[in-house]
Amino acid sequence: MIQTDNLTFQYTNKSQTFSFPKIDLKESESLLILGKSGIGKTTLLHLLAGLLRPKTGALLINNTDISNLSNSKLDAFRGKHIGLVFQKKHAIPSLSVFENLKARVYFCNTKVSDNTIDELLKELDLMDCKQSKVNEISEGQLQRLGIALSVIHNPQVILADEPTSSLDDENCKTVISLLKKQAKKNNANLIVITHDQRIKSFFQNTITL
Repeated sequence: MIQTDNLTFQYTNKSQTFSFPKIDLKESESLLILGKSGIGKTTLLHLLAGLLRPKTGALLINNTDISNLSNSKLDAFRGKHIGLVFQKKHAIPSLSVFENLKARVYFCNTKVSDNTIDELLKELDLMDCKQSKVNEISEGQLQRLGIALSVIHNPQVILADEPTSSLDDENCKTVISLLKKQAKKNNANLIVITHDQRIKSFFQNTITL
């Protein structure tokens, strides 16, 4: 469950204040947030992830107002409850695909068996590169690894920043289908923030900034 109300943000030394519409998502609901460049899409995603703190407003995830948490408690909450799919890939180059997932589980202090990791790798068609270093796999495999890293700890919320903007139509459909499938499997809220109009048909709930 995600709720926001009167959410605003202002970067230091800048006069513009971003104001964001109200969000009210029940358990397992998905949301597409569309908007052109510079409108504040990534800012909103970073607010939802607790990477930025709002100027005003409330931001509740499962009845916890994350904007009021201390930095240490916010870090712990994010690590346990939020999965992030970044526009830029954040896998660790020196580690293998499997080791990246093990590291993700370790840093969010969650217990996940090796068998569970293998099942996810199979589901995302990554078993063939399980022991490959990140710089040895393809862009498509790297994209799917990003999804794996965002869901391996069974988060309540999955946030995706422009996950399809650099993809062709076929891979665009594949990535959104994978994200929705993983969200459904984890009973999680999925929020995709993008300017990519191709994926509107995949979502019932849409907000345009």
